[in-house]
Amino acid sequence: MSVKAFELVPAIERLKLLGEKARTSIECIECCGKNLYIGTSDCFVIHFLIEEKTLANGKITYTSEKQSHKYLAVPILSGAKIKGVTAFCVNSNPRSSNPFSLEIAVTTRRRQVQVYNVTEDKVVLIKEINISDIPVNLSSDGYCICIAMTNQYMMANYNTGEMTDLFPYDADTTSPVIKRVGKEEFLLAGPSALGMFVTSAGISQRPPLKWSENIHGVSYLFPYVVAMDEEFLTVHSVLDQQQKQTIPFQSGKILGDFEGRILVASRKEVYALVPLPVEKQIQALLSDQRVEEALTLARNAKKLGLAKEKFHKLYQRIQQQAGFIELSQFHYEEAAQLFKDGLLDVRELISIFPNHLPSTSNFNRSSPLLHQFADISSVVRGSKERLCECKTFLAGYLDSIRGGELSIGYREEVDTALLKLYAETDPEKLIGLVSSENTCSLKDAPEVLQRFSRHHALGLLYRYHLDNEKALHTWARLCDGELKDDSFPGLEFVVDFLSRLSDHELVWRYVDWALQKDPNLGVKIFTDRSESEALTERMRPDTVIDYLHAYPMAVMRYLEHLVFTKKLEKEKYHTHLAVLYLDSVLKKDAGTPKTEMDLARSKLRHMLEESSLYRVQLILGKVRETEMFAETAILYGKLEEHDKALRILVYRLRDYGAAERYCRINSKGRDRAYRRRLFQILLGVYLDPLEGKKDSLIAPAIALLNSEDADFDASRVLQLIPENWSTALLSQFLTNTVRQSLHTARITKLQRMLARTENLNLKSAQIAQQRDPIYVGEERSCQVCNRPFLEPSFVRYPNGVVVHTQCAWNKAVCPVTGRLFSTRVGATKR
Repeated sequence: MSVKAFELVPAIERLKLLGEKARTSIECIECCGKNLYIGTSDCFVIHFLIEEKTLANGKITYTSEKQSHKYLAVPILSGAKIKGVTAFCVNSNPRSSNPFSLEIAVTTRRRQVQVYNVTEDKVVLIKEINISDIPVNLSSDGYCICIAMTNQYMMANYNTGEMTDLFPYDADTTSPVIKRVGKEEFLLAGPSALGMFVTSAGISQRPPLKWSENIHGVSYLFPYVVAMDEEFLTVHSVLDQQQKQTIPFQSGKILGDFEGRILVASRKEVYALVPLPVEKQIQALLSDQRVEEALTLARNAKKLGLAKEKFHKLYQRIQQQAGFIELSQFHYEEAAQLFKDGLLDVRELISIFPNHLPSTSNFNRSSPLLHQFADISSVVRGSKERLCECKTFLAGYLDSIRGGELSIGYREEVDTALLKLYAETDPEKLIGLVSSENTCSLKDAPEVLQRFSRHHALGLLYRYHLDNEKALHTWARLCDGELKDDSFPGLEFVVDFLSRLSDHELVWRYVDWALQKDPNLGVKIFTDRSESEALTERMRPDTVIDYLHAYPMAVMRYLEHLVFTKKLEKEKYHTHLAVLYLDSVLKKDAGTPKTEMDLARSKLRHMLEESSLYRVQLILGKVRETEMFAETAILYGKLEEHDKALRILVYRLRDYGAAERYCRINSKGRDRAYRRRLFQILLGVYLDPLEGKKDSLIAPAIALLNSEDADFDASRVLQLIPENWSTALLSQFLTNTVRQSLHTARITKLQRMLARTENLNLKSAQIAQQRDPIYVGEERSCQVCNRPFLEPSFVRYPNGVVVHTQCAWNKAVCPVTGRLFSTRVGATKR
C-alpha cells in the first residue's frame, strides 16, 4: 500500500555539474555537511557547496555553488600500503577511542579482509582476515564485518576471529548488496529478490523485504529502505516490510545516505531524496484510513529525532484521529482504547452526538479538526441500528472514564451526556446515575427526563441536589396517577424517603396524603425513623398519636412501635394499645372470618400477658361484660386473683392445657414457693367438690400431678387428695416424689460435705501461712515504696514480699516480681 515518503529533488543542475562533456560521467559521490564531492570518469573531483531551502509552500529545494574542479591526486601517507583493493567501507561504529581517526575495512584480490586505522598522516593495519574466496563487497559495524564473496555471504568478527557462513546467492542475477541498518545488523540482497536482514549472530530478526530482481543499490533512513534498480527507486518500510512508494528514476548509478541525507545519481545528474515530514506521512495514511500503518509509523516517530514533548503531543493527536476513524468503521473497542490512550478531550466525542453536550457548554472543536464528519448522522448514514450501536458505545465509553483522569474538568459534560443517553435507552442505569454522586445539568435534565417519561429519575435527581420539595411533588403526582413511569417503585418508596427526611415541616405536609393512600404504609413515616434523629416537638409521640386518631389502624401500628419496638414503659401507651386491641375484637361480628377474629384476639392476649403497665381494672371492666373468658383469666392473673382465673380456664373453657400454661407463665421469674402455690391452687380447683360433678376432674388432676413441669409440696398434696383415691392411682406421683426427695437429700448431703472439705482446706492453708512469725520493725521498709511501716497492718505475699496495704494493688499478683499466685493462696493481710 503506497504512501509518499520521499520527494525526488535536483541537488545540482546538469549543466553546472558536467557542462557539455558528453563522455564524462559520475563515478562516485561523497557528502559531508554542505560539502558535496563528485568523482568523474575522467579522474576529476568536483567540489560543490549545497544548501537546503524550504519554500513558502513547504517544499524543499537545493541551491549549489561550485568550489573547485581538481585532478585526482592521491597523497602518499606513511605506514601500510594497500594493494589489490576490490572494495572498502568505513566503520560507522568503530571501537577505537580516538575521535581523530577512521576505521576502514578493505577487501583484496588475495582473498583477504584487512582492517586499518587511518589518521591524518598515517595508515595502521589493525587486523587481517583470510577467507576462502575473493571478496567483492563488505560493510562493517563494531567488530563485525559482513562480507560478500563471489557467490556467498559470510559474517566475520575480527576481534575473536569467528566466521559464520550466511547464505549463497546467484551472482548472475543478484548484485551483492550489503547495507548496515542498525547496530550489528545488515541488509543483504538475497536470492529470489529478497532483502534479508542479518545480525552479527548470523540470524534474522525481521521478515525479509520483497524487491525487484536487479537491485544494485540500497540506502537506509529509518524507517525506510530505498532500493535502486535500472528504472525505479522503491521505498520499503522496516516496520511492516511493505513497499510504500515507487519513484521512476532511469539509469540510476549511485545511491547513498550521508549523515541523514539520501543522494541518488545517474551518469550525469545528482538528486536528493527529501523525506516528507513524518506528520504529513501519517496524515496521508489516516486519510486513506490505514490506521495500523499510521500508528506504527507514529510510534516510531521518536526515532526520527522528534523531541520528547513534541512526539507525545503528535502521537496523542494521531491516536485521537485514529479513534474517530475506527468509530466511523464501527470498530468500537478499538476506538475506545485509542481515545483513552490518546487522552481525548471527551467533549470532542460528545459533540458529534447532537444536543448531548450541556446547553451551557461553549465548547468548540479542536483546530485542525480530528475528523471530517459533522455529526454522527454522517457516520451511520440513516441506519437506526448503527445509531443505536453508536449511542451504546458512547454511553459505555463515558461510563468507563467517569470519575477517572479523562473526566477531570468535564464532569458536568460527561454526566449530562450519560443522563440523556440513559433516559433514551437504559432506565435502570439512569436510576443508578441520578441516585449517586453526579453533576448533571439541572438546566437540561428536567426537559430530557420529562420527554422520555423518566419522572422517577427526575425526582431522584431533585433529591440528590437537595430539592426535596420538587422531588416529593414529582413522586406524589406519580402516586396520584397524573404521571406514568414504569420504574417508579410506588408509595412505599415515598414513605421510606419521608421517614428519613429531617425537614419535619415538609414531612408533615405529606403525612395526611400518605395516610389517605394507605394507613399501614403511611404510619411508617413515624415508625421507621432513625433512632439517632434528634427529637423535635413535632415528632413527639404524643403529638403523633393525637394526629393519628383519625386513622385507627395507623395509631394502632404506631402504639405497637412504641410499646414493642421502642419498649417505652408509659402506662398511657400500654393502656391505649390494649383498649384499641379490645375495641378491634369487640367490633368483629358474626360475619367476621374466624382467622381474622383469632388474629385479633391473639394480639390482645399477647398484649395482656406480656405487659404489666396497662390499667388492668379498666380493661377487666370492659372484658367482664363479654364472653372473652381467656382474656378475663389473664386479667385476673395480673390482679393476683389466680383462683378466679384458673376456675374460668377449668370450668368455663375446660382448657386444662391453658390452665397449666397459666401457672407456668405467671410463675416465671418467681421463687419456688410461689410456683408451688400456683400449681397447688390449680390442683385445688380440680378437686373442689363445690364446682360441677364430684370427681369429674380426676383425669386432669392426675395428669397435673404427673406433669414434669408442675411443682408441688408433697405433704400438702396428700392433705388435698380425697381418702377414697387408691394408691395405684397415685403411684406415679408418689414414685416421682419419693425419688425427687431422695435425690434432693443426697445432693444436699454431698454439697454439705464438699463445703466442709473446702472449709478444712482453707483453715489448713491459713494455719500454714500463719505458722512462721513475721517481724516488722523500724528497720524494715516496704519493698514497693521503701518507706517504714508506721502502722501494724501490712500485706505479705506467698513469696515473702512484705508491703503496705495501700501498695498491694492486687492481692493475687506480687507488686515487686509480678508473679501471679492462685487466689486461694493469695497475700496475707495482718
